[in-house]
Amino acid sequence: MSESAIPLVKHLLVALAIICLSACTPTPSNPQLVGELPPMYPDYADVTIPCNIAPLNFLLRGDFEAVEMRAVSGAATLRVNARGNEVCIPVGQWKDFLQQVGDGKVDVTVSALEKGQWRQFKSFSWQVTTDEVDPYLTYRLIEPDYEIYQNLSLHERCVEDFNERAICDYGLVGNRCMNCHVYGSQSSDLSMLYVRGEGGGAILNRKGQLSKLDIKADGMVSGSVYYGFSPDGRHIAFSSNVIIPAFHARPEKRLEVFDKSSDVYVADLERHRIIRSALLSDSTAFETFPAFSPDGKYVYFCSAPSVKLPGELQQMRYSLCRIGFDAGKGAFGDSVDTLYAANRHGRSVSHPRVSPDGKWLVYTVTDYGTFPIWHQESDLAMLRLETGETDDMAVVNSDMSDTYHSWSSNSRWLVFASKRDDHLYGKPYFCYIDRQGRASKPFVLPQRDPQFYDFNLKSFNVPELGRGRLPFSADDVRQAMGQKAIAFQ
Repeated sequence: MSESAIPLVKHLLVALAIICLSACTPTPSNPQLVGELPPMYPDYADVTIPCNIAPLNFLLRGDFEAVEMRAVSGAATLRVNARGNEVCIPVGQWKDFLQQVGDGKVDVTVSALEKGQWRQFKSFSWQVTTDEVDPYLTYRLIEPDYEIYQNLSLHERCVEDFNERAICDYGLVGNRCMNCHVYGSQSSDLSMLYVRGEGGGAILNRKGQLSKLDIKADGMVSGSVYYGFSPDGRHIAFSSNVIIPAFHARPEKRLEVFDKSSDVYVADLERHRIIRSALLSDSTAFETFPAFSPDGKYVYFCSAPSVKLPGELQQMRYSLCRIGFDAGKGAFGDSVDTLYAANRHGRSVSHPRVSPDGKWLVYTVTDYGTFPIWHQESDLAMLRLETGETDDMAVVNSDMSDTYHSWSSNSRWLVFASKRDDHLYGKPYFCYIDRQGRASKPFVLPQRDPQFYDFNLKSFNVPELGRGRLPFSADDVRQAMGQKAIAFQ
């Protein structure tokens, strides 16, 4: 056989295998109509999805012998027929189908064979939008109690398919704990992660060139903990925190973390100096969770008056604040604005993040404190910056912790960590935000194996969206850890 004929033979064999499998798989016949949605996991019913998302693979809870999914939008049709209870959609077919749909509604019908009888469940829909989500997602995989960090790692996942890799690994950085990975303006050419412990430091990525930074100076209570880039990439706003973990007797809370002391600063990454303001390092207040506005003119942060800890922890409530910043002068403004007053609302704010278009600010609200992960009442809320109007985002929130959110670069998608599924493990959920600021029902990050979340024993912590694949590996971070850290003043 000639070499030129070999590829043709391979394609014929693949096609033959598909035909054989199709012929052996039962198809619906005289189905019994069921007035309920299919017992589908994950729940992908009636959600808005981006046209570049990976296939929404799912399973049906129950003892089913075969399953068929039919998705129709105009002339576009996608049909998957399989034995067992799992629907796994080939990536190529899925992408072709979504390309045909464009901006449009998809009607989905699921039928299943149970004890020799086909059942056709109530149909649901997918609203497909050509507003794409940023194609890469980074997150920290960690045991859910957070006081254990063995085998901790940072990962990057392409949300357009199922490719995933580690970008920082516990075993490669001296068995140290690490903070999460943060992008500058969702760009893969500018990002940072922080490796804790002796010999640790902030690992700065500039177009794949990694450097190790010691972002600490005299008078600071610790190094950088929570941080975010300015739009020009020259500055980062960061908090310096002394963090105290405590354990609850109540199992639904498990772990509490609070700041014994915390202040906010800005670091100039070119001149290697710390920019300070007495308004952000007040000994009678705790300041934390800083984030730049997309135009770089403001630093948003959270602030709480000092209380006696841990005895008065439940009285510790953070307000949402902002202060001006002049990048040219390298200086803060001389006054602080309060956008959400904790003493008026009786709740506590954390993790403010402004949409890249500057219109919306999403934050977490909880009853008290600064660690909403184990607070069941933790919800997301949205502030319209032009008018000061707020939205409780009821369609997004659940009866469990919803927090640690970030934006896609087009301001149309929000990803956040939620424990709504099993009340224990945080998972990344996506929701669409339309041009009027209205949110849609969230859906969990699709996985190749529909059973993945049933057997996964790590939480997805602090999911962050990026526009491109990061230009470094976990081994590059290992090598960067051997550098002498650049000091700041």
